[in-house]
Amino acid sequence: MKQADLIDHFDLNAISGRDGGFTDILFQMREKFGFDHVAYAGVNPIKGTTHGHMTYDDAWADHYVKKEYYRIDPTLTEARRSIAPVDWGRLEHTRNFKTVFRDAHDFNISNTGLTIPVHGPYGDIGGLSLTSNLPAADFHKLRQETISDLQSMAVYFHDLIIRSDPLSRILNQPNLSARETEILQWIAAGKSQQDIGDILSISHRTVEVHLRSARTKLAALTTPQAIGRAISLGLVYPE
Repeated sequence: MKQADLIDHFDLNAISGRDGGFTDILFQMREKFGFDHVAYAGVNPIKGTTHGHMTYDDAWADHYVKKEYYRIDPTLTEARRSIAPVDWGRLEHTRNFKTVFRDAHDFNISNTGLTIPVHGPYGDIGGLSLTSNLPAADFHKLRQETISDLQSMAVYFHDLIIRSDPLSRILNQPNLSARETEILQWIAAGKSQQDIGDILSISHRTVEVHLRSARTKLAALTTPQAIGRAISLGLVYPE
C-alpha cells in the first residue's frame, strides 16, 4: 500500500479535536496492523500541554496515572532520547520496566512491544507505542512488515494533535520549494526516485538532493515520515 493510500485509509482529516476522535484512530490502527494495543503520548512545548490517547482499558489507564508510572516508564523515557524505534525487549531487564510491567501483567497487558519516537521542529516530542501477545519470532516478523507504515502513521498522528492548536499549526509550517513538494507528491503516489527522475527529466541523484532537503525541512528522519508530515500539513495529498 502506498504511504498516501495508507493515511487516507484512516480518514484522519474527518475527525475532530475531541479525545474520542483521536482514540478512534488508534483503535483503527490496532485493527489495521494486528497489534493488541496502541497508545500515544506527547508534549507540545508551544502550548505547554501533554497529550495521551490509548486503546487500553480505563482500569489500567487510571492505575498507570495513580501510580505516576509516566514519570518512570522506560518506554517513554527512552523514546524521548531516541530517534529510532525502541524495541521493549532491550528494556526488560531494567528496574523501572519490571516495576511498570509487573502491574501491567495484572491487567493482561503484554511486555512485548515497541515505541516509535516522533520529534518535531519546535521541540515537540511524541511516541507511538504498540503491544502484542505474539511469540517473539512472530512479533519480530510483524514489526518488520509494518515498521515503515507505522513510522509514517506515528508522524501523522503526532502532527494531527500538535496542529489542533492554531499557534502550533502556524509555527510548524515548513517552507518547501515547489520541486521538493512535487517530488514528495510523486513518492506519495508510489513512484521510485528513478521513476521521478525520468518524469521530471532530472537525475535520480538530483531527486535525492531535493528529497534530503525536504526531509530536513520537515524534521523527518525517513522518507515515510516526511510523507506523513507533508500530508498532515496539507502539502501533499493522498491520491
